[in-house]
Amino acid sequence: MPPPPHTKPENVLKRAQELIGVEQPQAALTILHEHVTSKRSRNSPIASLEPVMIQFVELCVDLKKGKLAKDGLYQYKNTAQNTNVGTIELVLKKFIDLADGKVIDAQTRATEIQSTLEPGAAGTTVEDLEAIETPESILLSTVSGEQSKDRTDRAIVTPWLKFLWETYRTVLEILKNNARLEVMYQQTAMQAFSFCSKYIRKTEFRRLCELMRNHVQNAAKYQSQMHAINLSDPDTLQRHLDTRFQQLNVAVELELWQEAFRSVEDIHTLLSLSKRPAKNVMMANYYEKLTRIFLVSENYLFHAAAWNRYYNLLRQSAAVVAGNQGLKKDNPATTEGDLTRAASFVLLSALSIPVISTSRSRGALIDVDEVRKNKNNRLTSLLGMSSAPTRAVLFKDAMSKGLLKRAKPEIRELYQILEVDFHPLSICKRISPILAQIGTDKEMQQYVVPLQQVILTRLFQQLSQVYESVELSYVQNLAQFPDPFQLASGTIEKFIMNGCKKGDLAIRIDHASGVLTFESDVFSSAKAVHPGSAAGSAESEASSVQRLQRTPAEIVRSQLTRLAKTLYVTCLYVDPSFNEARQQAKAAALARAETGAEQEHQDTLARRAIIEKKKELASDALQKKQKEEETRKRLLVQQRQEAETQRLKEEHLERERKRLKDEKDRIRRENTQKEVEDLQKKGINIGDVDIDELDSNRLRLLKISQLEKEKNDLQKNLKVTGKRIDHLERAFRKEELKLLPQDYEAQRQRDVAAFEKARAEALKESERRHKEEVSLKHRLGRLLPVYETFRADLEERRHEEFEKRRRDAEKEFNKQVEKRKRDVRERKVRERKEREEEERRAQEEQERIAKEAEEKAAAEEEKKRAQAEARAKREAERKAADEQAALQRRREEEAEARRAAAKKAGAARIPERPSPAAGATRAESSDAPPSGPPRLSLAGNKPTWRERQAQKAAEGGASVAPPQATPAAPPSDIATSEAQLPRKAGYLPPALRAEGAARGRADAQPASALRDESSGGEAPARWRPRVRGDESGRDDSPAERPSSRFAELRRGESPADVPKSDGPGEATKPAPGKYVPMHMRNRG
Repeated sequence: MPPPPHTKPENVLKRAQELIGVEQPQAALTILHEHVTSKRSRNSPIASLEPVMIQFVELCVDLKKGKLAKDGLYQYKNTAQNTNVGTIELVLKKFIDLADGKVIDAQTRATEIQSTLEPGAAGTTVEDLEAIETPESILLSTVSGEQSKDRTDRAIVTPWLKFLWETYRTVLEILKNNARLEVMYQQTAMQAFSFCSKYIRKTEFRRLCELMRNHVQNAAKYQSQMHAINLSDPDTLQRHLDTRFQQLNVAVELELWQEAFRSVEDIHTLLSLSKRPAKNVMMANYYEKLTRIFLVSENYLFHAAAWNRYYNLLRQSAAVVAGNQGLKKDNPATTEGDLTRAASFVLLSALSIPVISTSRSRGALIDVDEVRKNKNNRLTSLLGMSSAPTRAVLFKDAMSKGLLKRAKPEIRELYQILEVDFHPLSICKRISPILAQIGTDKEMQQYVVPLQQVILTRLFQQLSQVYESVELSYVQNLAQFPDPFQLASGTIEKFIMNGCKKGDLAIRIDHASGVLTFESDVFSSAKAVHPGSAAGSAESEASSVQRLQRTPAEIVRSQLTRLAKTLYVTCLYVDPSFNEARQQAKAAALARAETGAEQEHQDTLARRAIIEKKKELASDALQKKQKEEETRKRLLVQQRQEAETQRLKEEHLERERKRLKDEKDRIRRENTQKEVEDLQKKGINIGDVDIDELDSNRLRLLKISQLEKEKNDLQKNLKVTGKRIDHLERAFRKEELKLLPQDYEAQRQRDVAAFEKARAEALKESERRHKEEVSLKHRLGRLLPVYETFRADLEERRHEEFEKRRRDAEKEFNKQVEKRKRDVRERKVRERKEREEEERRAQEEQERIAKEAEEKAAAEEEKKRAQAEARAKREAERKAADEQAALQRRREEEAEARRAAAKKAGAARIPERPSPAAGATRAESSDAPPSGPPRLSLAGNKPTWRERQAQKAAEGGASVAPPQATPAAPPSDIATSEAQLPRKAGYLPPALRAEGAARGRADAQPASALRDESSGGEAPARWRPRVRGDESGRDDSPAERPSSRFAELRRGESPADVPKSDGPGEATKPAPGKYVPMHMRNRG
């Protein structure tokens, strides 16, 4: 089912335009917003969505609906960013242009309004667009009715400024961290910077910088996301650098120095990520802005270092452009005047570095302060320097590059006075003209105050070398500067105290006598003696201070050194052997050094390796400790966050429960109050009862009692009123009966008069209407022949046209009937074919299912049959094994019984031994199974050694006697070879047991004959139990039924004469005179 028509973008746009035409923009905006944010719009084509979005942003701007615009633009970006990025840029540019145009219109309207008021009205600027109304402005607007410029702007311009700021912020949030929208993002950021600069929006600029800083951090965090920006891409990084440089320029323009410094840090971070070097023109701007930032922060040391880096960059750019090694657009435009100006500022900024620090610090501990070190390291890295700059290093670098030749003459003279010459009494007098000249320059005027600090430092350092004490007034006369820069005496004293506190000066002030005393104690601290060694000094070398003569303290500290040198020189001249011994000691030391140099080198290398290893171990331990500490802190912070989250959640739940309880109490109280008011209106006096103590049951009882009372009163009143009405009505009717005849007569007369009047009017009206109709009949009678003729002609024409249409309709009807019949026939044929085809498929499917069922049933039957056969086979094997085991046990028991009987009999006879031929004949029988367990077939059909030994014993014994028929015990007249042989105690093998028992019974045959069933010596087949021939089908054990073959052998017949049995039920008798086994003799 297709979607309703209003979901199409074209229909939505048309409906919105109709609503705008009837002055309902809010409804139009609602429709557009619902369509843009719906899921169905994601599948709409971008070409049809784009006009909808343009109309949507126009309405959002007109109605100042920034949040709705943000929602819609987010949805549109998600829909179009994978297919068409240009349409997103078009819509966002339209959004920004409309908001900017509204601000311009608001300014024009505010100007027109203000021009009608007093032109001298003063105005102020709103500091924060998100906090437009202040308490002062609200109070002023309440007590005053005047329309000043600030109030006009606040009412007209400021709301649109706020909307424009929200527009920029919304667009930046939408375009952030998207590589396909990166160019639009940078352009929008540039426009936002221009907005802040044009309207001097300092607060919004801070928020904008923080917003963009968060965007860059998130970009580095979510690199794996789709369309994420890649900061390692040179073009992307270059765009970010251009944006950050513009941010730095605007921050300096707005004099937001903290934001400027943060912008510098952002630029430095991006430069460290860049794989290509930055352009010289960008770096020149970077260092120039750094000089201004450091100057505002009164960090003169790094300010001078920034000027030094800026001058070096200008020199390199000039050399590159002069040698045609680079493009002019990539390098700053450099002239000789620019180099002179830069060189003058480098030298002047270096001279302005205070020798004595004026910052509030902790004295000598400032050099080891970790915070200060970290700050200096950060600033050093921002300047791209390997080590922190110093005053002496900056001067040394400036001298090596010949800056004195390029600098202005007054700057060169200033350097000569402060750093080269020694003139304590005229230093201020000589510098005053230079200060006056510097003060006239607006850019150099900022260096006057730090230069005064340096001048005073040099003044007191040089005076301390000439004087021990000097009058305070004299010093104040020496420290004279031009009028705009004159220093008060309190300022000079404060400077002296600060120098003494930092350790750079050793001066005492005696205000009683007005004298300055320079420290001359030979055992005083060395801080003031060695300039540069103090904590607050910016000098690192003592040679930077001009020395006229050495102080007494220096002389006392070096007298031992001078005495040792003098004695050494005296010994050289007085005692020549001392020099020779020294030379010999020197030569011996050299020889020892040469011999031990390699070993010492190896020891040094080993020690170095050990030190490196210790450093690595210490570093690993430190890193491990730091990781553990970080993990612990992270876990602690996580636990705290979880605890805080749980606490806030519980507080929120508690507040929510309390709010719900208060809401329920409020609703209950309001309902109770309303019910009480209703009761009071009805006249129920509940007394002085607290509403909070009333509950629904009590109020219900009050209502019920009131209703009962009202019901009783009403019934009582109705009863009284009914009784009164009944009496009154009865009286009325009694009086009415007297007047009814008169009233009837009057009514009858009025009715007759009315009837007569109506009848006369009806007759008159009928007569008039008859006359009019008769005249109309005469008038129309003249037209009747013409009408009849016209009617006949018209009917004739209409009849012909009707007949023609009827014939055409009949033809068309017949055609449609034939077509319908043909369609019906074709449909029936097609349905019959389809039905036959369906029946054929159904029949095939049924056949296939039946065939599969048959195959499955056959497979199941085959499987069951195989399982039954396997089960029967296993059962038969099991029964055979059981019978065989039972037979074996019985044989062993019989053998044991025979041996016991043989022992008791004493003398025994040797049984008749069958002939070998008979044994061979018996071995040939394969129909009867063996009576014992299966025997192995040996090669050659030879008897074993036991059989041979038994045969020898039998040949030497008595004559063979006929066997007895008793199976349990042999007869006493049968002598066995076993009885004549010595008896052995212990284990008797089964073969010997069977053989002995056979000889004892005189019914045993040779083992070879029992084992071999054929003369060929083949292995006998596995013994299988015979099946009884009776109807029971039960297996018959060989122990229970004698074999037919053995029966024939008992009667003395040869195996060849014994007929073979055809089945298990046939039993042939053995031939007479043949050997029959003992267990078969009684079963004939």
